[in-house]
Amino acid sequence: MTTRRRLATVGLVCALAAGTWAAPVLAALPTVDMEAVVKAAQIDPRRADTAITPGSKDSVLLVERALRDLGLLAATYVDGHFGTKTIDAYAAYQRSLGYTGLDATGLPGPTSLRLLGDQRYTVIKSISPGARSTFRGVPVNARTKAMVLEAERLLGFQLAFDQGSYSPGNDPTSAGTHDGGGALDISVSGMSATQRTTVARRLRQVGFAAWVRTPAQGDWPYHIHAIALADTDLSTPARNQAGDYYLGLNGLANKAPDDGPVVEPKLTWEEYQRA
Repeated sequence: MTTRRRLATVGLVCALAAGTWAAPVLAALPTVDMEAVVKAAQIDPRRADTAITPGSKDSVLLVERALRDLGLLAATYVDGHFGTKTIDAYAAYQRSLGYTGLDATGLPGPTSLRLLGDQRYTVIKSISPGARSTFRGVPVNARTKAMVLEAERLLGFQLAFDQGSYSPGNDPTSAGTHDGGGALDISVSGMSATQRTTVARRLRQVGFAAWVRTPAQGDWPYHIHAIALADTDLSTPARNQAGDYYLGLNGLANKAPDDGPVVEPKLTWEEYQRA
């Protein structure tokens, strides 16, 4: 007796023999743009409202839904705004992976973002700070070093550093901005006011939030303070300064208007390289 199951089996065997059978096509997972998520994680917590960083909503929603499904974020905050509640939830997720310190600040890193997306989404435009090293006497990561070298190419001369990254407790006046990656204080010894501004402009062009700091602003000499936008090793204070820069502020506690050279659009290192 010939059954439908037997007919289907015979048909499959014939199709395989003829080379015409194809595996069923599985639906592709949605994608999370890491660059967009990290930008939102810098900017959104610094807003006084729940505005959404342009270009980030779809990716942030996927991340927030994953955090909600893990019981780490209330459904009311699944809104595409990577605000303080989402930062806290993401930090809790990082801690659940066993991360501590700079790896558990709520700023998404490449590994945690990929693990969170398992069977939910895939990650595109991944960002990594790269390996740490000593560069002209100060600690930096590979991404920051590459950014400085490109700024120097534009300037036509080398820069010297007063302070580097990964330096917790090294300078109490820095308020923790140098505890993580992506932070530099650049010496302006021998520079004119015009030269200081030019250096800050070139740093901004390659992806730093950079300001000329003056003795009138705090207990420090003239220097240029620079934070690498979208560095996933940023300390929380440095992340806040990056967000303030995007919002047109000076990165200081007084939240005064940005007093640095105007560079538009504000690009990350990755965006600069593609431009």
